[in-house]
Amino acid sequence: MNDVIQLNTISELHAFLGFEKPKHPLVSVTRFSQDQFPAAAFDEQRYALGLYTVGLKEGRVGSYSYGRNTYDFHEGTMVFMAPGQTMQDVVLSEVLPVETESWILMFHPDLIRRSDLGDKIDSYTFFNYEIHEALHLSEDEKASATDIIHKIEQEYSQNIDRHSQDLIVSNIKLLLDYCTRYFDRQFHMRSNLNQDIVTKFEQFLKGYYNSDKPEELGVPSVAYCGEALNMSPYYLSDLLKKETGRSAQDHIHFFVVEKAKTKLLNSNDSVSSIAYDLGFEYPQHFSKVFKTKTGLSPRDYRSMN
Repeated sequence: MNDVIQLNTISELHAFLGFEKPKHPLVSVTRFSQDQFPAAAFDEQRYALGLYTVGLKEGRVGSYSYGRNTYDFHEGTMVFMAPGQTMQDVVLSEVLPVETESWILMFHPDLIRRSDLGDKIDSYTFFNYEIHEALHLSEDEKASATDIIHKIEQEYSQNIDRHSQDLIVSNIKLLLDYCTRYFDRQFHMRSNLNQDIVTKFEQFLKGYYNSDKPEELGVPSVAYCGEALNMSPYYLSDLLKKETGRSAQDHIHFFVVEKAKTKLLNSNDSVSSIAYDLGFEYPQHFSKVFKTKTGLSPRDYRSMN
């Protein structure tokens, strides 16, 4: 397997793609056509970007294994990547736009490091979604996002002054806040499908605890559950939060605590034994989770019921 190509700056990525030098060292908006896309450069190649990227592709861009329903919008599809994610060429072809009306925003972490956005950037969990969990836009949403992109371009294309960076960062934050709203809309419109995912998640937990896996693998992580459901852990957790008010981790802990309550009241097993049966490596961790969810220690719960 080829080594991973590291592209850590705007200049390196522009050079790699054969584009002209960027007008700003920390931020760039790029548009290019299918003929300009250097697909051969990515054949069987793995690479990692040291940049945040937000890409819009016009219209239908193919089918997705999740979420492609008749009530989805198809005017544009947005995908997001955080720095350090290692990808194959097939992913890049989904992320980089290849239609003339599409665009990709790239910005280096240093651009936002000293800003409020730098402190908040991790809260935009869609940067960690998988490609098939992309954002699908309406015509109006696409126009709003593209209008912000135009403002970012205009700002770094003119003479840079002491206001430039703050205005660029403010517009990036505005774009990401709009994307948060659009994802909320998408979760809401997919409510029926999302309820199916909630049911599948609950069924997965039941199946997991009806097997020997808790003793073998421990309490299931959100990442483990997401992989079993063909979803990124971030998307799964955000979906559950929107539908039920509880994150994936809260769901797992709630399920485990309910199992623990049954064991505490219907057996003479010690608290430590119950903790190990449920997959906890340390009984103290089990007791902490139990008390957080119930307000009582396992022993107090048993004695009061």
